[in-house]
Amino acid sequence: MTLSEINKLVEPKRLEGSEGIRLAADHFGDPSAPPALLFHGGGQTRHSWSGTAQHLAEAGWYAITVDLRGHGESDWDPTGDYRIEVFRNDVIAIARSFEEPPVMIGASLGGIASLLAIHEAGNQLARALVLVDIATRMEASGTARIIEFMRGGLDGFASLEEVADAVAAYNPHRPRPKNISGLEKNLRKGDDGRYRWHWDPNFLKMGAEASDQFITPTFLDQAAASLKIPTLLVRGKVSDLLSEKGAKLFLEQVPHAEFADVSGAGHMVAGDQNDVFSRAVLEFLERTR
Repeated sequence: MTLSEINKLVEPKRLEGSEGIRLAADHFGDPSAPPALLFHGGGQTRHSWSGTAQHLAEAGWYAITVDLRGHGESDWDPTGDYRIEVFRNDVIAIARSFEEPPVMIGASLGGIASLLAIHEAGNQLARALVLVDIATRMEASGTARIIEFMRGGLDGFASLEEVADAVAAYNPHRPRPKNISGLEKNLRKGDDGRYRWHWDPNFLKMGAEASDQFITPTFLDQAAASLKIPTLLVRGKVSDLLSEKGAKLFLEQVPHAEFADVSGAGHMVAGDQNDVFSRAVLEFLERTR
């Protein structure tokens, strides 16, 4: 199947998370193929996975990219509850909606939610796990820079040019795109004419207040130690969130895990070096068939 044929098969759907939350998702490829769920990082949308999802579909996987609650076109939580455990519960609900255990591919927030979902529901929940630039220890400076970037857009942007400038400042190693129209998929335009990121501002507030109470190092260590399924850790070689030391610790905690260090990529690995990243994931998944 060619990529052009796959593009025609991309089908937007709604999935049901926990507590009745409806989540937007794009489906790539043949629904009878083995499923692979892709969960983005905090502040992103399902569109960050489009390139990888196409590669997965071309290789014979049924790829489903999901907008996490409060992000993209998914429902915002009516109570503003964005603790990590509700994302974990959403992942569990989605995974259980498939007839066979899916592969889980999660970046940052999506990766932690997937790891905790498998720990909570058991290894039978997933066929394999791919963690993208996230593990049991994160660098405080990298976390702070992400939060600073997200807070910098709370008041909105006057134009797409301003948005592109902000992204370029956060990702200086990634070439600034000549065509910036694609940014609109991750933005919403308010009545005041300003562009804002396509996520609920309560996510930033709730995450800051609740994450430290729930995601303790001990809890993450327990979740990693419970992993029995095939696991791949992918790190952006110039990442400021997951250090070499943090990756090494995870590999000691999960001895059967494989590792890929993607040169030229920062925390946004799939966006920085999509072809290299997708190839590493596909080579790993082929060994799980």
